[in-house]
Amino acid sequence: MSKQQAISVFFPAYNEEKNIKNTVLNALKILPNYAKDYEVIVVDDGSQDKTAQIVGDLSQKNSHIRIISHKRNQGYGASLKSGLDGAKFPWIAFTDSDGQFDFSEIGEFLNELNGADLVIGYRKKRAEGWLRIFNAKGWAFLNRILFGLNVKDIDCGFKLLKRKVIDSIPKLESNGAMVSAELLIKAKKMGFKIKEVPVTHLPRQEGNPSGANFKVIGRAFKELLRLYPKLKNLSS
Repeated sequence: MSKQQAISVFFPAYNEEKNIKNTVLNALKILPNYAKDYEVIVVDDGSQDKTAQIVGDLSQKNSHIRIISHKRNQGYGASLKSGLDGAKFPWIAFTDSDGQFDFSEIGEFLNELNGADLVIGYRKKRAEGWLRIFNAKGWAFLNRILFGLNVKDIDCGFKLLKRKVIDSIPKLESNGAMVSAELLIKAKKMGFKIKEVPVTHLPRQEGNPSGANFKVIGRAFKELLRLYPKLKNLSS
């Protein structure tokens, strides 16, 4: 496979001091195999630990690394929007900063670029408990019924998309977990082509996940209700 001209990769992060260094350094080892130029961005969402300090130290040693910092915690959606807006190259990839995805599988995403505007991962086997899996299935069903969004894994945190998708769709509004669905619904309604690839999902080694937090889930449903009229009536 020939190398891409340039790709931006970003990692949303909140209190990931135990994971972020390995995640960033691993990406830096892999990206030269697939891109002639690249950048690695960490979006620090108001972390209260040493996440920002660690990334800042890394960026002093490597010009490919950048950090985008939120003064306060705003949510996963806000981190995604900051990363998408801040990325400078024509292709943008993002994945979780906790090391639960094997970033070397970015090659599988890049293999699917022909004819695709977005390449999105779906977890072959989720390394989580039954409650997270149950919630995900219910969320997918709801988005399929309400918006016709029929993908295998809406919230899989491993995606690759063209810069022009973000430049073309209506501005993302969600600051919470609704953001992945909002992105895919808007892209689909604007006529962009989506391809799906299977990805490996690994157990979290350090830190605590927030996706199953009832506050996070409640916020996602509130955002769905708020955005429903706009998304339902959106046309290309």
